[in-house]
Amino acid sequence: MYFKNRGATERPSKSVVSQKWSLFLCLVGSFCAGMIFTNRMWTISETEGGITRTTTVEAEKLKLVSEGCITKFLQQKDIKLVSKDIFGNVSKANHAIETLDKTISNLEMELAAAKATQELILSGAPISEEIEKDESRRKRKYFMVVGINTAFSSRKRRDSVRATWMPQGDKRRKLEEEKGIIIRFVIGHSATLGGILDRAIEAEDKNHGDFLRLDHIEGYLELSAKTKTYFATAVNLWDAEYYIKVDDDVHVNIATLGETLAMHRKKPRIYMGCMKSGPVLWRKGVRYHEPEYWKFGDKYFRHATGQIYAISKDLATYISANQHVLHKYTNEDVSLGAWFIGLDVQHIDDRRLCCGTPPDCEWKAQAGNVCVASFDWTCSGICRSVDRLKEVHRRCGEGEKALWKTAI
Repeated sequence: MYFKNRGATERPSKSVVSQKWSLFLCLVGSFCAGMIFTNRMWTISETEGGITRTTTVEAEKLKLVSEGCITKFLQQKDIKLVSKDIFGNVSKANHAIETLDKTISNLEMELAAAKATQELILSGAPISEEIEKDESRRKRKYFMVVGINTAFSSRKRRDSVRATWMPQGDKRRKLEEEKGIIIRFVIGHSATLGGILDRAIEAEDKNHGDFLRLDHIEGYLELSAKTKTYFATAVNLWDAEYYIKVDDDVHVNIATLGETLAMHRKKPRIYMGCMKSGPVLWRKGVRYHEPEYWKFGDKYFRHATGQIYAISKDLATYISANQHVLHKYTNEDVSLGAWFIGLDVQHIDDRRLCCGTPPDCEWKAQAGNVCVASFDWTCSGICRSVDRLKEVHRRCGEGEKALWKTAI
C-alpha cells in the first residue's frame, strides 16, 4: 500500500550499507580465490619441473656447504701440487741425503782417528817419534804404507830385508818424498815395558829409523790384535790411499805392488790378496787351531792369506773407528776377513801376491809377469828366509830402477 506525500509518490527504501559490504566481500572473496589458485599452480609447476623452493635458512645452509666444498677442493688441489713438487724432486733429495750421510760418516771416522791418536799420545806408549810428526805428515798425501810385521827375535830377518827389497837411508826418504811410499817394520813392546827387548829395538831404530812402534804387547797368539792396532795407528799417522801388511820372511817387489794397487785407485773399499778358504782346524794341539771353530762350520769364508794383503784407506779407517768392538780370532788373516763381512767390500784375488820362490817367480818374471810377492806355502813364508832371501831377490826381483820408473 502506497502512502502519498505531498507532491511526490512513495517508493520502496534501499539499504546503502548492505550494498557496500556486499561489494567489499566480493572483492575479498575474489582475492582469496586468486591466492588459492595461484599457490596451487606454483607448487604443481615447481614439483613437476623438479624445482624445490627453499627457505632463507636452507639457503644459508646450502651456501655454507658449497663454500666448504670449494675450500676442500682447493686444499686437495694444493696438496696434489705440493705432492707433485716433492715427488718430482725425490731423486735429488735422495742424492743429497746420501751425500750428507757419506760426509757425516767420513767426519765420524776422522773424529775416531783423531781420538785414537790422542789416546796413543796420552798413554805414553813407545811409538818412536812418529806421533810427534803427525800433524805435518797428515798434511801430505801418500800412496801406500807398507808395514812389515816383525818380532823381537827377528833381527836377522830384518837385516835380510834391508839388504834386499827395502830401500835404506836417503833412498828410503826419497821414496817417501817422490813416490809417497812409506815402509816400516811394525812391532809393539814386551810384557815388561822398557825391558831389554824394548831397549834393543830402540837402539836398532835409532840406527836405521825404520820402525813403527805400536801400543801392543807382542806375542804369537796376539797377531790379530797387533794387526788391528797396526792399521789403526798407520791410518792416523799417514794419509795414504792403501795400507799393506806383509811378513818379514816374504819377498816383495815394491814397484810392482804399487802398479797393481794403482789399477784400483778409483774403486772404494778394496781388500786385495790371495783369497783362500781352507778347512777349520778344530783339533787342539795342531798349528792354526781355531778355538771358536763352531762359529765357522767345516770351512772358513773367503779371505786373504796372511803373508801379505792390502786394504784401502776407507777400510783402514773403519778398523780404526771400530777397533774396540771388532772380534779377534786366533788367526789374524781370518780376523781381518771377518771384520769385513757384512760390508760392501771388493775382494780382489790377485795370485801375483802369492808366487812361489824360484823357479816359480823366476819363470813368471822372464815371461813378463813379475810377481808382487814370493814365499813358500809349506813354510808360510820363505823357508830359511835369512839365508835365501838374497837369492830370491836376485832371481825374482824387479830391479832397483823399476822403483823409480813406475808411475804411481
